[in-house]
Amino acid sequence: MDSPGLDVVETTLAGLLLLQPRVFEDRRGFLLESYNERSMAAVGIRAHFVQDNHSYSRHNVLRGMHYQIASSQGKLVRVVQGEIFDVAVDLRRSSGTFGKWFGVSLSGENKRMLWIPSGFAHGFHVRSDDAHVIYKATDFYAPKSERTILWDDSDLAIAWQLAEPPMVSEKDAAGVRFRDAETFA
Repeated sequence: MDSPGLDVVETTLAGLLLLQPRVFEDRRGFLLESYNERSMAAVGIRAHFVQDNHSYSRHNVLRGMHYQIASSQGKLVRVVQGEIFDVAVDLRRSSGTFGKWFGVSLSGENKRMLWIPSGFAHGFHVRSDDAHVIYKATDFYAPKSERTILWDDSDLAIAWQLAEPPMVSEKDAAGVRFRDAETFA
């Protein structure tokens, strides 16, 4: 399915979409629509975004797996500089893909975006020297609602393809096992 402004690739997880915006490029540079409400609605994304976030991370930083149990956030993720391996885990018990993960390379070069609906955990690993990640969120950050699943949980078995142990925060290192995590209906 596509819209006038972007091409869409359905992933192996229900509702999770990989978006490729149309890029208009010439000798001066390029232009793309990083967000267009009509184009998003045409592919089934009718989210109301309330917050934009910009994350800067150095090489080999791994952030995740994060989600909010109340005030659950849908996220539209893109990289403006650098490259990440972006991962989403389906935490919706009613979904046929509950407990499954999907990962994809997002970069300033490929200009792809990942739509992560509410009900997913999200994380990423920086593969380039550094990365600037920008994402739109459908609900406000709610620290008391934030949860973290261990990025290296053996039940999820995410294939991060790491060359060395990643740099993680104390919070991420103290995440819970998937089997003990709060999930969605």
